[in-house]
Amino acid sequence: MSTKQLAPVTAGFESLKQTNEHNAEYWRARDLQPLLGYAQWRRFEQAIEHAMASCETSGNNPGNHFANAGKMVTLGSGSQRPVDDYHLSRFACYLIAQNGDPRKPEIAQAQQYFAIQTRRQELSDQAAADVERLGLCKQTAEEFKALSGAAQDAGVQNKMFGVFHDTGYKGLYGGLGRDAIKQRKTIPDKDNLLDRMNATELAANQFRMTQTC
Repeated sequence: MSTKQLAPVTAGFESLKQTNEHNAEYWRARDLQPLLGYAQWRRFEQAIEHAMASCETSGNNPGNHFANAGKMVTLGSGSQRPVDDYHLSRFACYLIAQNGDPRKPEIAQAQQYFAIQTRRQELSDQAAADVERLGLCKQTAEEFKALSGAAQDAGVQNKMFGVFHDTGYKGLYGGLGRDAIKQRKTIPDKDNLLDRMNATELAANQFRMTQTC
């Protein structure tokens, strides 16, 4: 299915978004019903009920995502009757699409739309994590230089720098020095150990170096 084919559900879904007094986004189930190809409310409500069960099974509180918003409406005769409705979070809309009738092309489009949105968010989160890691790597490298300078000022000879830094690594990695760490992580000898650390390791080593200084 092409992006062009997804355009109706994409534009329709986002155009139905509303915000409450707390500036939180939500969708009305009654508005979403025709977009997802349901002519009858009772059929659509079944999909909502399945989605609520899925929400609870996943460890989330359905009440936080499916808010009852039923109201009284006036009929042509002047009498009133209650009409069920829900205020749905984006997560709730996703679950409804996942639990909807897969034979409906609108549901298939919604499922692909949410799959694309989820992937975009994953890539965005990964990009943010990469930026954070690069920043930590730069800071840790600077701390490494500062620590080396402090060691030199304290009388540590250049030929002893390897032993000096290994002592710090051993305290953090359960007795493993730089070479042993690289061997365990299968890092090539020519690669810098700091360049292959994750954000948590970088932060821990940065803290260790600042405390040593």
